[in-house]
Amino acid sequence: MVTYPHAHILDVVGPLEVLTGAKYFLPEGPAPYDVELVAAQAGPVRTTSGLSLTADLGFSQAMEDTAPIDTLIVSGGHGTMAALEDKALLTFVRHAAKRARRVVSICTGAIILAELGLLEGRRATTHWWWCPILESRYPKVRVERDAIFVRDGNIWTSAGVTAGMDLALALVEMDWGHDVALQVARYNVMYMMRPGGQSQFSAHLVAQAAEDPAINATLAHILAHPGEALTVTALAARAGLSERTFARRFKDETGLTPAAYVETARVQAARVALETRPQGIEQIAGEVGFQNAERMRRAFQRHLGVSASEYRDRFRGAQVGGDQIRDGPS
Repeated sequence: MVTYPHAHILDVVGPLEVLTGAKYFLPEGPAPYDVELVAAQAGPVRTTSGLSLTADLGFSQAMEDTAPIDTLIVSGGHGTMAALEDKALLTFVRHAAKRARRVVSICTGAIILAELGLLEGRRATTHWWWCPILESRYPKVRVERDAIFVRDGNIWTSAGVTAGMDLALALVEMDWGHDVALQVARYNVMYMMRPGGQSQFSAHLVAQAAEDPAINATLAHILAHPGEALTVTALAARAGLSERTFARRFKDETGLTPAAYVETARVQAARVALETRPQGIEQIAGEVGFQNAERMRRAFQRHLGVSASEYRDRFRGAQVGGDQIRDGPS
């Protein structure tokens, strides 16, 4: 794990906690991951929280080791732009990437990979706030703004903070299997797993951001009653607004049309039902407002890239489910 001053502490420790946690669910033997934290020098590195982490090695020391690296991870955080000026860091990452089986970035760590040309022609993501910066500075990178994490060949990139833990959980599943990843997820009280292509913006997050009282109340109603007839006419009447005024204010507050938000909320409700309940897909589709399984299947394809039945298959035998990794050409 590569870090630097003012990296986000969770970008470092979140993924590492997930990876090292696999040891509790494997037979006794060597640790599944031998972790080293690398920075400008061995010793304390101050993070954005004000807390310091202790680097095991400095870049110059790490450069002396020519052994293969299984996974090279580059952390992110507010110090990323300053890190781009650190020639020793860039040199180390460039050389380490050549001997790594896979290269991973957490949050704005993608900008460091892009600076080194490692993301040219590849699909990648980063924290939503930084996606426009990644696009403008590195036009050869195919930025996927909404994805929680993206895999393109042997390079993995993730959105911000907790998305790095989702990515790490996907690595655990790849290395040690679904059952171990499931146990790690439960141990960390994590969702197993948010699909890699899932939007960084859930229906609940959108609702939290709304400030207009009428729209805020409408969003809460949609989330609580996804199975109702949530037409613009019905929602506008509930908000006490004309349809035209309601649609305009709704879009201003959420960035989505009412229909788009309703579909997002229904997909979210359906996912929870598919993960936690034994009822058939047709029944669940009706309960969350899709009316039938075919409509729900199409909505799942639009939002998650898999059908509802495929989504449920990832959860079979467990009450929490599997991941969707967007593979690129290897």
